[in-house]
This record gives sequence, C-alpha cells and structure tokens, in this order.
Amino acid sequence: MIPLDTQLATIKRGSDELLIEQELIEKLKTGKPLRVKAGFDPTAPDLHLGHTVLLNKLRQFQDLGHHVLFLIGDFTGMIGDPTGKSATRPPLTEAQVQENAKSYADQVFKILKPEQTEVVFNSQWLTNLGAAGMLKLAASHTVARMLERDDFSKRYKSNQPIAIHEFLYPLLQGYDSVALKADVELGGTDQKFNLLMGRELQKQAGQSQQCVLTMPLLEGLDGVNKMSKSLGNYIGVAEPANDIFSKLMSISDELMWRYIELLSFESIEAIALWKQTVNTGGNPRDVKVRFAQEIVARFHSHAAAGQALENFELRSKGGIPDEVPEIEIVLSQGHISISQLLKQANLVASTSEAMRMIEQGGVRLDGEKVEDKGLSVAKNTSVVAQVGKRKFARIHLK
Repeated sequence: MIPLDTQLATIKRGSDELLIEQELIEKLKTGKPLRVKAGFDPTAPDLHLGHTVLLNKLRQFQDLGHHVLFLIGDFTGMIGDPTGKSATRPPLTEAQVQENAKSYADQVFKILKPEQTEVVFNSQWLTNLGAAGMLKLAASHTVARMLERDDFSKRYKSNQPIAIHEFLYPLLQGYDSVALKADVELGGTDQKFNLLMGRELQKQAGQSQQCVLTMPLLEGLDGVNKMSKSLGNYIGVAEPANDIFSKLMSISDELMWRYIELLSFESIEAIALWKQTVNTGGNPRDVKVRFAQEIVARFHSHAAAGQALENFELRSKGGIPDEVPEIEIVLSQGHISISQLLKQANLVASTSEAMRMIEQGGVRLDGEKVEDKGLSVAKNTSVVAQVGKRKFARIHLK
C-alpha cells in the first residue's frame, strides 16, 4: 500500500481545496480503492487542455490504485450547466449530445487507464427517475438555498431571467453521486456548489458523504480568460502535433509555470529543479520545449513530438516544415492575386486580413517575405504559402 502521506501529497498537488481532508484520510486508511467521480457535459465534441486538468488528477488517483468514474452528462447536457453563465444556456438535443459524447472516449484514454476507468452516462438513472422522483428531488432544497450560488444570485439581483429547470441542474449533478456511490468528486473551482450538493444528497440518502476536490481553472493562451473554445484561446487535445507544440511555445514564461503545474506529469522535484535552473540564469525556452514535447507525446507520440520541435525550429528560421497541407485551386484566368490566393487556401478569413498580414510582414511564398500587396501568381505553378508562424499550405494552381 502506498504510504498515506504520499497519497495525500499526490491528491492535493495543484488542487485548490479539499473538503473534508480528515474524511478523505479515513477513506484512504481502509485500503480499499476509492470511487472517484468527475462529470463532463458533452457540450462540444472536442476536449481541450483545460479539461485535462481534471483528467490528469483522475490519472493520479488511478496511479494510487483508485477507480475512476468518468461521467458523461448526456441527460444533464440537455439542460445545460448554468455555472458561470449570465444567461440561460440553450439545451442540446439528444442527437447533439450523443454525437459529442462519441468522441470523448478516444480522447480521454490518452490519459486515463482503461482498466481502471468506468465510463457512465447519467441518463442511465436520471431517465428512470421519472416525474415523481424529480419532484421529490426538487423538494429537497429551497429556492433561497439555490440563490446562494453566486451566478444565480448575480442574475437575480440584476433582473436577468433564471429558468426553473436551471435550479434542477445542481440537484441532478448531486444525485449522480448518490447513484454512483462516489467516494470523491472532482470539479473546477466554479463547481463547488454543485459538488457540495452531492455530499448533501448522499447524506439524505443515508450514504457515506463524498469528499470534494476542486481544481483551478486553466487560463487560456491569452493568460487572462479561462481556456475556452468560444474565446479561441484553447489548445485542443485532438489538434495536430505541430499546432499543439507551437501554441504551447507561444505562452508567456510566467504562464508556462502555471501550465506545467497543472498539466505536466513530471515530479514535483523535477519541476522545482527546472525553476531553480531558470532562476539562476537558465533559458525558460528550454523548459518550455521540454514541456511542449511532453504534451505532444501524450496526445500523439514521442516521434511526433520530436518532429514538431524540428518543424517549429525550421519555421522560426523562416524555413518550410516537411508536412504541409496540399491544396489545389482551379483558376478561370491566367493568374490570381496574392490576397485571393491566401483566402482561397483558407490561410486567411478575408482579403483584407491578407493585406493586413502582408503589411505586417507575416506572409511568405516559398520562404520569401511578400512585400508587394499587388503581387499575382501565375496559373500552372505551385507555391508554398505561409501566414504567420503556424499556417502553411502547398498550393497547386491549375
């Protein structure tokens, strides 16, 4: 059995809050594998590194010998989690939920151990709850209690509408813990109310109450806002290796340590040594490269991580990487303007963006910087176009 203090140190690493620590100690003392739950609403088909903060912690529980309950909220996803929202979220259709849920398993098992993971869908028990069960659940808490939630309180005070079904969300998430008999539940700091609801409903059901472990919310590439696909500041776990590597290399040196703390599987001692090296004059870029390779290897392979580093260094020197998307454009005339070329190759969203990138020195053809906004490229030729540091395309003009 792994020593208790070692288990506690691993569990608390990078976490925000553990409730109640003494209860968790008593659970660990039994030596039995704990049932560790984390829920994910399938609101989008792709996971990003912000989601993997929880996944990494689940993996650490598995390394300690515990059993993970990876909950896909296919039922609650049709309500929409109101956490942190200033308006009612549009519910997903059953078809959308199922489509998004399908892609989860392939992504999460790049981190979690399949043999210690149980994938569950809360429709399995919430569908059977029925109207009578739902009314009984709704009667377990008051409106005043629900308005203690910060986001509900703010919306109520500012006269923004709150739909009645949104009050059901934390109750249903809490009921998931009753159905699964969870010993521990993980969630972001913004989920604390919902996680504690699970403790309360377990108590009412006569069960041993789950412990709650909250994890920080990972900032996006901008270093300010929570990582989010809607804000475009995310790194998707299914993105190409070159994109993951380049995006990680683009984060600030300060944000790098935050990412390493929450995403790296390196030991606490190794990370402390990295910090010491940088503090005594070492280049933080070397640490960033090592970290970026670790993440790329996790979601792709070690070979892909090595190639991503080579491609990144080549691009940094103005070179062209080995793997470049091939695009064919059929011309009705004998030539095409540079702005149209970049737009039709999906390297820019508009011709005005193309012009702006040329003005900023961010466009190259075959490695040479484009300075003439009136440049045209002839038919029956092939060129490698580059926009910014990461966007490349080998374009064949027919």
